[in-house]
Amino acid sequence: MCNLYSELRGQAAIRAIARALYDRTGNLPPLPAIFPDTMAPVVRWAATGERELVMLRWGLPTPPQYVKGIDRGVTNVRNAESPHWRSLWRFNNRCLVPATSFCEPSTRADPKTGKKVWHWFALGKERPLFFFAGLWCLWRGVRGTQKNPIDGEHELFGFLTTEPNADVAAVHDKAMPVILTMPEQIEAWMNAPMEEALRLQRPLPDGVLRIVKQGSQEDDLLSAETA
Repeated sequence: MCNLYSELRGQAAIRAIARALYDRTGNLPPLPAIFPDTMAPVVRWAATGERELVMLRWGLPTPPQYVKGIDRGVTNVRNAESPHWRSLWRFNNRCLVPATSFCEPSTRADPKTGKKVWHWFALGKERPLFFFAGLWCLWRGVRGTQKNPIDGEHELFGFLTTEPNADVAAVHDKAMPVILTMPEQIEAWMNAPMEEALRLQRPLPDGVLRIVKQGSQEDDLLSAETA
């Protein structure tokens, strides 16, 4: 399950690859660490029928039976057949979540420290841009923390996960994000009937990802590559 990722390539690259006509993000800086319940760039369908780049809050509404106090949100969607997500399968609720790397903790703790080790995965050391297969919705409620609650209407997003490929499973054996790297995959996710779009819920081929950083909760491209 991915609860940390980065986006370092900027809005011009995102707009070009995702074919977003409108950009409502303002001046978007590099984002070396995107955590749950924070704002991040997403490409979705605008009301005009064109694609737009916007900032949404990471974490879809939690099924009510699991909410105690403030809803912390669901960052990843694994069970696409769950009735809770059924209303989001319309194509205008699908979105593209741009990223350049994602982080997973090791399944087993480091025997020297007793702590799990953070591993950053990317398509290469240059951090090429890719997209998670995302969903978004409008929701009213309270987000934030007990000390700083944010009550109101929120535009929320999350993305699909699947079983890990060999690259990820060697570190984290539970899941990996559904990653779109090819133009035809991007178009299928944004346009195809849901039965066809859900065929994209599969791991990347083995050998495509590489570990580009370890030990840090931030991927800023400044430190040396670790693999």
